[in-house]
Amino acid sequence: MIQAQTFSRTNDTLRGAAAAWGSLISMNSGAGLSKLLFPVIGAYGITALRVAIAAAILCAVVRPWQRRVPRELLPVLLGYGAVLGVMNISFYQAIARIPIGIAIGIEVLGPLAVAVMGSRTRRDFLFLGVAAAGLVLLLPIHSDSPIDPVGVLFALGAAVCWALYILCGKHVSAALGQDAVALGLVIGAAIALPVGFASAGTLLFTPWILAAGLGIALLSSAIPYTLEMAAMRRLPAHVFSLLLSASPAIGAVIGFVLLGERLTAVQALAILLIMLAAGGSAVSAAKRRPLPPEEAGIPTP
Repeated sequence: MIQAQTFSRTNDTLRGAAAAWGSLISMNSGAGLSKLLFPVIGAYGITALRVAIAAAILCAVVRPWQRRVPRELLPVLLGYGAVLGVMNISFYQAIARIPIGIAIGIEVLGPLAVAVMGSRTRRDFLFLGVAAAGLVLLLPIHSDSPIDPVGVLFALGAAVCWALYILCGKHVSAALGQDAVALGLVIGAAIALPVGFASAGTLLFTPWILAAGLGIALLSSAIPYTLEMAAMRRLPAHVFSLLLSASPAIGAVIGFVLLGERLTAVQALAILLIMLAAGGSAVSAAKRRPLPPEEAGIPTP
């Protein structure tokens, strides 16, 4: 009986880990495929398609219009959706200029900063220092092949937006649940679509572009979201967060396989330092209290 229970727990853990890794592979593959389409409709066009189609898919599933949003939550919800839209724009502008693994490595500094802000322990500040060291190594002064500083700034902007997304999301998710993400994506799409249309024009409505946008939205949002839910049911929060801290490394692999993006030794070391900081912070936070999904480092919807 005990052996059967142990086997069941082990099996659940393995399934949860597989779901978490599947989520990361799907999300990063979506980013890689998006980058392949940049020469056709640009980063702004891809952002508009991804956010708008993801909003349509999630709204069709969740049907947020069936429930009323309290009036007092409207300002926070609008801020949440605006941050979501700007975060996606910033991320895609970053990967248009710098390798995917580096962009994600910088972006995860946002959740890390939020975790450290809620802590007063020396260990967490040490993790922040390790992450800062990784960021310094990524600055365009430490390599014979420096990365685009504008891309770094966009990635930092995405990190700031991710931190704000967490802080705003804590307010709206408790009251609205899944409706918060669906409505937030609608607001984000309202920001991204005009920018994308101004950049790509009617190309956005070409049938094959729409089909590609659907595939990217599924890979970047719908599939990862489903797998994350499965992983969170089976894994402790700190284990889930630790697995997700590997996202920059997976992004680097996807970038190499799909796009031929190569990292220098210094850039790889920088990503490793940021991953260690993110994973260590997740474990440290789990020892203090269980993390809600927003603070566990879940990738953006």
